Amino acid sequence: MLSPKRIKYRKKQRGTRDGVAHRGNQVSFGDYGLVALEPRWITNRQIEAARVAMTRHAKRGARVWIRIYPDMPYTSKPIGTRQGNGKGAPEGWVAVVKQGAVMFEMADVDEQIAREALTLAASKLPIKTKFVSKREVEE
Repeated sequence: MLSPKRIKYRKKQRGTRDGVAHRGNQVSFGDYGLVALEPRWITNRQIEAARVAMTRHAKRGARVWIRIYPDMPYTSKPIGTRQGNGKGAPEGWVAVVKQGAVMFEMADVDEQIAREALTLAASKLPIKTKFVSKREVEE
């Protein structure tokens, strides 16, 4: 599963997911992409589940790019702990995804297969998504 090797700080503030993605909002590497239609944190497990579903459906032919990376730690306190006493321990890793960000890309595969594979990947994610192709963006 994806997680950073080293980070500067063990815990991070939550930040904001407001606004739209100004970077990573176009299909750059492949021919087809999956775009987020709402902002959300996506865990490393969800990214991995989507990747596995996508690559299994596309079989060997497709090239796949994962454009999001879970580099933000999220924390949680143990169950049954009273309020106060500081921030909880790091629990896992999430990628901050803003609206309009391209999360996955595919190439070297037929559009119908790419559409089905990316739809399968979208079903593993907790957000609404949209299938886009490079041709649509260029026109």
